[in-house]
Amino acid sequence: MARVKGGMATKKRRNRVLKLAKGYRGAKSKQFRTAKQAVMKSLSYSYAGRKQRKREFRTLWIARINAASRMNGLSYSRFMNGLKNANITINRKMLADMAINDAAAFTTLVETAKANLK
Repeated sequence: MARVKGGMATKKRRNRVLKLAKGYRGAKSKQFRTAKQAVMKSLSYSYAGRKQRKREFRTLWIARINAASRMNGLSYSRFMNGLKNANITINRKMLADMAINDAAAFTTLVETAKANLK
């Protein structure tokens, strides 16, 4: 049986990694070994970044809700507690959107939350 060296597969794999490393500075975009390391690192960063983005958005929403509820005379934690006691389940993304785009409806929610505080 003849020996198979697999040169085409190796070239294809290397080109795929070098294509991902395009735009990297210096040897990281030219040499396979350093490019492979840089690509592996950047892929792990991008995976972690997708998780961090969710955290950062939640933080942003909470900051917006807090600012809007304080303008109506209630802190964020007491506002959320009042909504929970009133059995109003609106997620933070929608609350933050209401705080910016529909201040009248948000004020109504704040008044409801104030009425249901224990």
